[in-house]
Amino acid sequence: MRNIRIAPGEYYHIYNRGVNKQKIFHDHRDWSRFLFLILYFQSVETLGHIQRLFEEFLKSNGQHSVLTKVAQDIKKKRNVELVAFCLMPNHFHLILKEVEEGGIARYMQRVLNAYTKYYNTKHEKSGHLFQGPYQAVHIEDNQQLLHLSAYIHKNPENWRSYMWSSYSDMIIKNRWGELLREEIVLGQFKNSQQYKKFVETSPAKEIEEGIKLVNTQC
Repeated sequence: MRNIRIAPGEYYHIYNRGVNKQKIFHDHRDWSRFLFLILYFQSVETLGHIQRLFEEFLKSNGQHSVLTKVAQDIKKKRNVELVAFCLMPNHFHLILKEVEEGGIARYMQRVLNAYTKYYNTKHEKSGHLFQGPYQAVHIEDNQQLLHLSAYIHKNPENWRSYMWSSYSDMIIKNRWGELLREEIVLGQFKNSQQYKKFVETSPAKEIEEGIKLVNTQC
């Protein structure tokens, strides 16, 4: 049982890793599948033919007209908001806002179950992929939110050019439109270059015990 209550209007650091520290992403299709799920499962609405939508996502980097229509529907009925993300070979970090009661729990169940099913089918595996339930840390104030965003963006060694995080979406161009609500972070800076400087100088790896723990485990 988690010892925190996830409440509407609040922000949370959500993370998990592969069982026994194993890789959860092996190739471009794996990374893209998880990214597709965290973007398009923000609403409880049924997407339709997920495999077809995913193939369109792969071909068009999320910009196909069908995906745009789906994104508009998600925006109207989302129960969580994705603020930032970083996908690493054997773990992931998300910053989520709970929009409706129980939203994060439903969202994470859908994402992790769907990805595990995809992964086990593709890689001819069975059983659990993730190391137990996802972990959730309440983001208690604005300073923690900003430094957390810097921390997760600086996870990869090549973080400045890393394509599987939301860093480039914040300093260059948001690839995902309103499916990524980066403005809660960026809106606190004069411009994206000011945020870039903040990330460069942030002592983010020293600020949160829960993050340190997952860093030592992964």
